[in-house]
Amino acid sequence: MFLYYCDLAWRSIKKTPMLSLLMVLAISIGIGITITTLNVYKTMSYNPAGDRNDQVNSIQLWSQGLDTWDEFNTNMTFTDVSNLRNNNELAIKAASYRTGLAMQSDDETKAPVLRSVRVTDTDFFTIFDVPFLFGNRWNKSVDLQPAYQVVIGEQINNTFFDGKNSVGKTIYLNRKPYQVVGVIKDWNPKPKYYDPTNGAFNDAEHIFIPFSLSEQEEFDVWGNTSGWRFEPMLSYQDRLRSEKTWIQFWTLLETTEEKNQLQSWLTRYVEQQRSFGRFTDTAKTPAESAQISPVDKLLEDNNAVPSDNKILVGLSVLFLIVCLVNILGLLLTKFLKRAPEVGVRRAIGASRGQIFAQYMVEVGMIGFIGGIVGLLWAWGTLTLLHAEFNVDPSVTGLDSSMWFVTPLIAISTAALAGVYPAWVVCRTKPSVYLKAQ
Repeated sequence: MFLYYCDLAWRSIKKTPMLSLLMVLAISIGIGITITTLNVYKTMSYNPAGDRNDQVNSIQLWSQGLDTWDEFNTNMTFTDVSNLRNNNELAIKAASYRTGLAMQSDDETKAPVLRSVRVTDTDFFTIFDVPFLFGNRWNKSVDLQPAYQVVIGEQINNTFFDGKNSVGKTIYLNRKPYQVVGVIKDWNPKPKYYDPTNGAFNDAEHIFIPFSLSEQEEFDVWGNTSGWRFEPMLSYQDRLRSEKTWIQFWTLLETTEEKNQLQSWLTRYVEQQRSFGRFTDTAKTPAESAQISPVDKLLEDNNAVPSDNKILVGLSVLFLIVCLVNILGLLLTKFLKRAPEVGVRRAIGASRGQIFAQYMVEVGMIGFIGGIVGLLWAWGTLTLLHAEFNVDPSVTGLDSSMWFVTPLIAISTAALAGVYPAWVVCRTKPSVYLKAQ
């Protein structure tokens, strides 16, 4: 029976091509706009940590002075990070910030390139579950005793070492030789949750070097640096001793007990620093002055998904509703024109339920066609955003789930619009049209 209804629906659509085309265009435009905004929102609100969200945690401290910041700063000072790195109660921890270095190899045919570099500790790869292609991370002792070792990404390995196992090879960063100890697979989480302060949808770095080299190499900071008071930066040591914040600090906490222990340690740390004359803003208690943030909270605090996106999704849904109201009117016109036909069918034995089902199948077919066209609208719009406005491809790429969700949304919304017209036409009294004949 369903196939029979489908055949009737297709014949009906072909009988009124212009009216059917108007309905398809109306629903496709509404669906296209809705899916475009929904796709962008879904992509930007994705949590790359997945099931590990509550285990992967960032630490923030209320370290500012009076009448300065009104919220926690995602970054921390070098002083606080150094003290946290020396906390033996934390088994897995990593400091992290971004710099840039000129890279070259022994192969003179490969031109030197300026690359973004992640300065971090070896536990970074454990905390963020970074997959390795060759080798492994540097030894934990390197976090204490600096060594010129490096982990590179698969793209770098393909460019400078033709994709071969480069572990043990040498690359040069600012003309300093670094030994390759590991090559990670292509890894580019979106949003870039380990450092949302430098653009949540910027590409991940492909070069990782030990944080312990920071003091002796005096790496520039390629990221956000904040300060709540004026401090002249006459030397790199001035930066390290200052209250400037530019470093993220992460830890892996497997249990609630570990998190409570860390919170207690941080509370004592805040009290200690206040006794040293730091953390002078006492608007918060020592316990409130240390924040342990899981990934979802950190992304929210850093507005990885701007509120404008949520508003746009709401507006697109309202536009879709307007389109459905127009479709309702078109369907009512289309179905009532066929009332004499329905009267004859009722007279020869068709029930109201059968008439209603027939027209709902037709509505569903129109919705399905409109959904496919709307999906093409969305794909074209996202492609245009990427090509013309240089929007990040990770945001403008059409999520694979949309290819399945869109037809379902289109059919459901079209069916919602078609319920009333189908109900009206199925209540047609056969006698009225039989007398007219």
